[in-house]
Amino acid sequence: MTLGERIQKHRKELGFTQSELAAKVDISHTQMARYEIKGVQPPANVLKKLADLFGTSIDYLVCGDANDKISNDIQDAGIINEFKKITNLPTEEKNTILKVISAYLRDFQAKQAYAS
Repeated sequence: MTLGERIQKHRKELGFTQSELAAKVDISHTQMARYEIKGVQPPANVLKKLADLFGTSIDYLVCGDANDKISNDIQDAGIINEFKKITNLPTEEKNTILKVISAYLRDFQAKQAYAS
């Protein structure tokens, strides 16, 4: 989810139109539409007003929650789904899987370095 999508989601949850939300944070309706639709980044003072109004943090508005961050970093849905399953495992099993992944990545990087 993007910043604009998060703004739009919270605006709708509060039952505001773009114009109403824009008035509450002291900007034009056109500028609010740019934030929601065009992906324009609001300045810090507007982000602060939006976060306060929505009862959330600026960090959440800009970056989303942990799942949003993971989804932005990992585009492969299959990998995301498998990692979600891993979170339900006992700690010992999680650690074993982490060791296997780390070893594989280390070996792959070594092969890449050697091939170069």
